[in-house]
Amino acid sequence: TMNQTYIQDFIILALTDHPDLKIVLFCTILIIYLMALVGNVIIILVSYLDKNLHMPMYFFLGNLSFVDIFYTSTTMPKMLQLLLAKRRFISFLGCVAQMYTFITLVGTECVLLAVMSYDRFLAVCSPLRYSLIMNHKICSLLAGFSWLSGLVNSIVHTFFTFHLHFCGSNTVNYFYCDIPPLLSISCDDISVNQTLLLSIGVFIGWTPFMCIIVSYIYIIVTIINMKSSEGRQKAFSTCSSHLTVVILYFGSVLFSYVRPISSYSMAKDRLISVLYSVVCPMLNPVIYTLKNQDFKKALHRQFSQRQ
Repeated sequence: TMNQTYIQDFIILALTDHPDLKIVLFCTILIIYLMALVGNVIIILVSYLDKNLHMPMYFFLGNLSFVDIFYTSTTMPKMLQLLLAKRRFISFLGCVAQMYTFITLVGTECVLLAVMSYDRFLAVCSPLRYSLIMNHKICSLLAGFSWLSGLVNSIVHTFFTFHLHFCGSNTVNYFYCDIPPLLSISCDDISVNQTLLLSIGVFIGWTPFMCIIVSYIYIIVTIINMKSSEGRQKAFSTCSSHLTVVILYFGSVLFSYVRPISSYSMAKDRLISVLYSVVCPMLNPVIYTLKNQDFKKALHRQFSQRQ
């Protein structure tokens, strides 16, 4: 048996081995990565600089943008390198660091999206009590709780994953270090890991998702009963963008983590993981800002002041 202590590195697969596709994918991922970085940095800067956006919604959106910047930077530069490299290795410690960071950010985003839906629920359903409930202290606590949830989730999974022995092949059938592909090359009993994935997945995946769905049922009912068509349109616009992100993100994350390892097909799972690790962080700034008139006005103000 080859113990994990003797494994100094893992071999990671590129997204494709087809020579022509490599260049196309490299350019596509590079453009998506740059769009995600620029879009999320703009959200953070405008939300910070424009006093009109000093509201809970934009505070949480800024946190989401921070998550997405680190999220994409954890996997995409390595994906780009793998498409060009002849040697596709990642060191054992590099693999640990990549997985720990990535799983932290996945968990944080799940809880943060639920917090954002709670914020929208209060804004639409209890507008008179909104500013009283969502004060600065509560916003900071909710954001802190999101980050803490992600960190604790990741510590547990990283510890139990790298506590396993890896036998024979050190090839991770994936384009970054993630829990399912690492479990699939372990020669130990992974039943504890599977139980952890499913049980923690209920708390950090299904529970936030169900909270979001319940919030939006209340929000939609409240919007339908609004007398002002302008207010109805504005509420629908804000909430529909959040719901789009939620469905895309949770759909792909829950599919990737909260199911038995035996049902994994690495070819299909690679496609799904591209959705939440590459596409969603790029879409978040687009979806949240294109439909948001307040943000567009704030962006225009910032550009006007700097000219």
